[in-house]
Amino acid sequence: MQSLWMIAASFLFACMGVCVKLAAETHSAVEITFYRSFISLILMFALVRLRGVPLATPHWRWQVTRGAVGFSALFAYFYAITLLPLATAVTLNYTSAIFLALYLGFAGMQMRRGMLGALALGLVGVVLLLRPTLHADQLFGGLVGLGSGVLAGMAYFSVRELGARGEPETRTVFYFSLVSSVGAALWLVFSEIHRVDWRSGSLLLGVACFATAAQLAMTRAYSRGKTLMSAALAYSTVIFSSLFGMWFWGEVLDTAAWVAIGLIILSGIAATHFSRASPVEQD
Repeated sequence: MQSLWMIAASFLFACMGVCVKLAAETHSAVEITFYRSFISLILMFALVRLRGVPLATPHWRWQVTRGAVGFSALFAYFYAITLLPLATAVTLNYTSAIFLALYLGFAGMQMRRGMLGALALGLVGVVLLLRPTLHADQLFGGLVGLGSGVLAGMAYFSVRELGARGEPETRTVFYFSLVSSVGAALWLVFSEIHRVDWRSGSLLLGVACFATAAQLAMTRAYSRGKTLMSAALAYSTVIFSSLFGMWFWGEVLDTAAWVAIGLIILSGIAATHFSRASPVEQD
């Protein structure tokens, strides 16, 4: 089953998260964002040239907007990983499916009862997941993680719009990497830059390579497999991240946190289903 490629993608995304958390011991979140984006930019430039996709685009405003929002989402996600247990940060980032459904509703998609129920379920899950952090001085990290989900949902909405306008996926990913690299580089001009040694260099390279490989596996799963099954399997990243968190850092989530994670996962899957099942959605 081609949808099973999503399990490979989820494992690779979890590996990326581990590299981010380890690299954060010596580098800031914006440095990690820069190296991830710049290495990806090189790889995507090679892929675009190999496939003969022209870089000129008639939708440069959408590309710049998508890149800026995507850069903000990526930075917020990496920053949240440095502040929270890995599984918690991943789950909050995956609320993007919920927010994407909201953006589609604002854009005119009919919001049926099932969709409204999915969004309400996700909201309950988010509140329940953030509640334990109030007593652990992690509320700020929780809000950053939630912000990454809000921004990621907005970025995915932009990707949908670009796809509807006929933009090749490789060109969209290239411009995302370009805008993110420029944005992070400008930020670094006013920030401290830490020396890259063999250990940190390997971790930063791992962030970019795991992310790129995961993106390719995810694209294969969505393009050749069943969309809803792929979307459901995508949440296995939370499981892998939880196992890695316990293994590397002894992170153990309590029962309330796991119930919250379950609610968010169910909400995301339901939101994906109802957003595709809407009779007024145009592919």
